Amino acid sequence: MTPPRQIAMLVFPEVMSLDVVGPLQVFSSANDELDRRGLSPAYRLCLLGDAPGPVRTSAGIQLCAEACWSGYDVAAIDTLLLPGGAGVDSMRQRPDLLEWLRRVESTTPRLGSVCSGALLLAASGLLDGRLATTHWSRQGELAAFAEVRVATNRLHTYDPTDLDGDSHIFTSAGVTAGIDLALALVEADLGQALALAVARQLVVFLRRPGNQDQFSACLMPEVAPTSRLRDLLEWIPANLAKPLSLEMLAERVHMAPRTLSRLFVRDVGLTPARYVERVRVEAARALLEGGQVGVATAAKLSGLGHPETLRRAFQRQLSVSPADYAQRFTAAAGQ
Repeated sequence: MTPPRQIAMLVFPEVMSLDVVGPLQVFSSANDELDRRGLSPAYRLCLLGDAPGPVRTSAGIQLCAEACWSGYDVAAIDTLLLPGGAGVDSMRQRPDLLEWLRRVESTTPRLGSVCSGALLLAASGLLDGRLATTHWSRQGELAAFAEVRVATNRLHTYDPTDLDGDSHIFTSAGVTAGIDLALALVEADLGQALALAVARQLVVFLRRPGNQDQFSACLMPEVAPTSRLRDLLEWIPANLAKPLSLEMLAERVHMAPRTLSRLFVRDVGLTPARYVERVRVEAARALLEGGQVGVATAAKLSGLGHPETLRRAFQRQLSVSPADYAQRFTAAAGQ
């Protein structure tokens, strides 16, 4: 019988609790699914702290570390995950921890991070020359490590094939992206069918590609209260059936098209056309996830018109086709 893979998670004061329990629940649910099939567990979970005992999270609740990381048998670890949270800032100033991470890297098959835990990997030098991501609000700090290749719009950088990421050292974006990362690890270990069953139990999408955007298009812009775009940004999602050309948008806010384009780039970070496409894709996603319409209807209702237009927009924004996106939900519902 193959022994379970040991999944170790570092915990420290002011750790983000969901960064810890979200991914670990994925592995635990994989064990539950295997048990339902009469199979042995694939994973053993372990929390490592400065010392055995309770660790206070940023949510105020406590987690219990099973062992001390500094004296732990690192050869027993299959996968070590580093979560994020406010406590990362003090932990990355710890030479003893950074040296331990460098030692772990040489013996552990998989070493990854969730959210701002990437800053621990960067401080240890283990992300030098590697593709990495983190929560969007801390990407500037990650980019301060000159040798790190920061990917600003990715959910995670794990790839078991080493073609679009890394199978050995990898990172993930904010909070729930750690669940996506854990599902990708389960899929690599146990196959897509098992990972799909886990995703269904957790009521999550299996699996958002690692190179998918971190943002929801409808929630992304946070413009200043004084921005002349505020009313327009609220109007666009409710009017997707309209052409929404640059000229139409400019006329609605009584601006010259060139002026509107400049304001969009300044306040939203996107051109008007790029932003409208993102909102249309977001609307199509919601329609497909509901399972009530097909690709052709989703294309029409989102204002993209033709299924091929929707397919190209999905590939640009989400790196997946609308049909594959819809199929994942259909498959999950039928499991």
